[in-house]
Amino acid sequence: MLVPTLIVIVGFVGLLWSADRFVGAAAATARQAGMSTLLVGMTIVSLGTSAPEIVVSIMAALDGVPDLAIGNALGSNIANIGLVLGITALVVPIPVRFSIVRKELPLLLGATGLAGYALANGHLDRWDGALLVAMLVFSLWWLFRADAPDLDGEGEIPEMALGHALGWLALTLAIMVASSRALVWGASELALALGISELVIGLTVVAIGTSLPELAACVASALKRHHDLAIGNVIGSNLFNMLAVLAVPALLSPGATDPAAAARDYPVMLVLTLALGMLLLWQRRGRLNRLPGALFALGYAGYLGWLAGLSTVPAS
Repeated sequence: MLVPTLIVIVGFVGLLWSADRFVGAAAATARQAGMSTLLVGMTIVSLGTSAPEIVVSIMAALDGVPDLAIGNALGSNIANIGLVLGITALVVPIPVRFSIVRKELPLLLGATGLAGYALANGHLDRWDGALLVAMLVFSLWWLFRADAPDLDGEGEIPEMALGHALGWLALTLAIMVASSRALVWGASELALALGISELVIGLTVVAIGTSLPELAACVASALKRHHDLAIGNVIGSNLFNMLAVLAVPALLSPGATDPAAAARDYPVMLVLTLALGMLLLWQRRGRLNRLPGALFALGYAGYLGWLAGLSTVPAS
């Protein structure tokens, strides 16, 4: 178990380092290509913070462990709301902008419903993947055509020449691929050694690890008083997790899924998503305060405790 554990740690470190720089390089490239800062924040940066999940999902599907990819997608969304948003709201209450509620929340709710449809029959196939990708294309089109909210994001995009930014994009993407392959291998070996299902490993170890960029970015934004970035980043990242990350195993490794994904983990994600939606609608001219943040964080801790109690499930 020592070697797989070390490989997982190395994979996490490489993934976090490369993901942070990938986001900056992607945003700088988009700015140099003429995209507005606001549009970059809603699309490129959200896609960038989901890049670790997407790459891990691709590697897992290609390595024949699609349940790890599914667990990563569902677990990352659960972690983004319960852990990332919960801790961020505990650090500093987050002002809620109606523009985010009006434009991005309906897309997230639609993507969550479509993901439930794809998982409901216990089988992910290429038709499910095609529907998720079609929804992703529509979501990107909608975000590009919609008026962007007035996000305070100028300081979040580094100044780079186009050639420099493209070079960093290529380098960090290569490191992400290598780190993700190491992480998937190590996590799969740990699951086999410990007798834990690949789905649970994806929901916990891999999901928390790939959500660390969002946690770091949101807490840093809160401490810098860039509060308006936090909710938009979480909603955007969850949207792309459902439509891009979950589509990968459906397209690359279609087949039966672990029944627990639809019966246990998707309902947890759905409840957290609906709770977030109701809070945003209720607080749309106020703040997401520390009490909801504490409830999200406690709910996530309870979910991890529930999974820990099921940790003897045999590997699928």
